[in-house]
Amino acid sequence: ITQLASYICGTPIALVSLLDKERQWFKSSVGLGATETPREFSFCQYAIMDNEVYEVPNALENERFVNNPLVTGNPNIRFYAGAPLQDSNGFNLGSLCVIDTVPKILTDEQKNALKLLAHQVVLLLDLRKKNIDLKNTQQEFQNFIELSMDLVCIANINGMFYKVNPAFTKVL
Repeated sequence: ITQLASYICGTPIALVSLLDKERQWFKSSVGLGATETPREFSFCQYAIMDNEVYEVPNALENERFVNNPLVTGNPNIRFYAGAPLQDSNGFNLGSLCVIDTVPKILTDEQKNALKLLAHQVVLLLDLRKKNIDLKNTQQEFQNFIELSMDLVCIANINGMFYKVNPAFTKVL
């Protein structure tokens, strides 16, 4: 998704960033080697304040960012646009953002694409969480069957045993 965002917006850098109280860390990145930055230097902390794409056409002309070390030094940010990553409870967790070293302005189509891609990121994060929950539930069920003193078996519609627990094996 970050590669696609970078391509659509014509920027060398794209990130999926998640924010906590003190830092932002990058779940995915294109064109940037860093894995996290302090939140105080983060552009994304402002992107999560709204539900629309937050855009900074030229960071050198923006009072909020003109002295930011990410602007005055490496990676020399000039342009930033970020779409918030809003979870199902309405909380903005971070952003899908694109960054360039030259000033620019996104078209309405690019902004819309960035919002659509941000929504896909949220869906993927949610799916990942559900998969982890499912694996945990399956493991708990497996442990219950394995440790049960009762005879437990799973058979198919032809009566063939698919799985039996240790108690079942011991008795039969």
